[in-house]
Amino acid sequence: MPYLLLRGLSHTATACLLLLLTACAEAPAQPLASAPTTAVTSTSPTAAIAAPLLSFDEWRSLLRSDAIAAGIDAGLFDRAFAGVTLDPKVIAADNNQPEFSRPIWDYIDGALSTARVAQGRLLKAQHRPTLKAIRSAYAVDHEVLIAIWGMESNFGSNIGSNNVIRSLATLAYDGRRQVFWRSQLLAALQILQAGDSTTQQLIGSWAGAMGQTQFMPTTFNQYAVDFDGDGRRDLWRSAPDALASAANYLHDSGWDNGQPWGFEVRLPSPFDYALADPEVRLSLTQWRALGIEPVNPVDAREDNMASLFLPAGHRGPAFLLLNNFRSILKYNNSTAYALAIGLLSDALDGQPGVQAAWPRSDRQLGRSERVELQALLTQNGFEPGPADGIIGANTRKAVRAFQQRLGQPADGYPSYELLQQLRKR
Repeated sequence: MPYLLLRGLSHTATACLLLLLTACAEAPAQPLASAPTTAVTSTSPTAAIAAPLLSFDEWRSLLRSDAIAAGIDAGLFDRAFAGVTLDPKVIAADNNQPEFSRPIWDYIDGALSTARVAQGRLLKAQHRPTLKAIRSAYAVDHEVLIAIWGMESNFGSNIGSNNVIRSLATLAYDGRRQVFWRSQLLAALQILQAGDSTTQQLIGSWAGAMGQTQFMPTTFNQYAVDFDGDGRRDLWRSAPDALASAANYLHDSGWDNGQPWGFEVRLPSPFDYALADPEVRLSLTQWRALGIEPVNPVDAREDNMASLFLPAGHRGPAFLLLNNFRSILKYNNSTAYALAIGLLSDALDGQPGVQAAWPRSDRQLGRSERVELQALLTQNGFEPGPADGIIGANTRKAVRAFQQRLGQPADGYPSYELLQQLRKR
């Protein structure tokens, strides 16, 4: 689900004035100010809850003035918001933080199911003329587009059924990132004004991701294309438009056509697992000099820069990740997602799957355990960043430092055994 990052935005929580915008309807959406809020004091360890100062009707009235100032037709705004109410299911989804995460091997198994690979190969053959035309226009390989299509919407069969205006209005009024959601809401109104969709047809996920490739509205306005030539950028019903739009996004993200996203490798013994750090990028020639070899033959330039990735620690598979993996991350900033896209695209090309065994017996950490892990790392003098349960680069670096102190393979993998060791300290 790609979206554009909004930087440099700030607002006073109790301010009641909305920012006026000058963006025209054809330009990518500009951010609107968030709904005025006031903090509610709480003695719980969780963050304070923000309660809107304005009623939804008052908020919508101010939004209407703001949207008109941004170039949105008043009549279109009224039609888009006719009957729109807050959707409690959207707020529940936005606030949901599941306790247990899915092991990456289960995620990969689901992504590369036999049925999905078979359907993807069939659709790749059926759409070959279109895919060739897209590759000629945007220099993006067929397989990665089919893989994204399959992962995002099961090849167009699951594009969501939520009213995008209602979902985004709910999030912009009462969500956790109101400035961001308001920018998406304005962008959705611009999509309607441009004639690319109608209010009834503007459906998507609970978070407003739309179409067969699940674009956020700001991304739609910047990257969606009319590839079938019918005068509309229709990511809901036109596979050519959806696939070409994804290709346009990847092309702008630096996709290197004809080069792999990465590949599985064998590591020598002994090996310095601390090299499995995204900040350590070496050429393929340099990795080979360290004794790393691909599991299967690979057609890649030796000057390609790559990082070593151990998604399940030193006891699981190892991959070298090239620049195209980073392009996929710009589409969806999840290493599990990007790995699934890469492996699915390989499967669509008839390549074998992962050869090394996953450590399927490993017990995965729940969210509260990940928070505890981060807190204990901090207490022991390491710097994992905030204890938010998100295992990012800083947490993995802190884990590596702790593993090195213990004399263990410094793979940065936050295992249950590691948490137990931290508890004992």
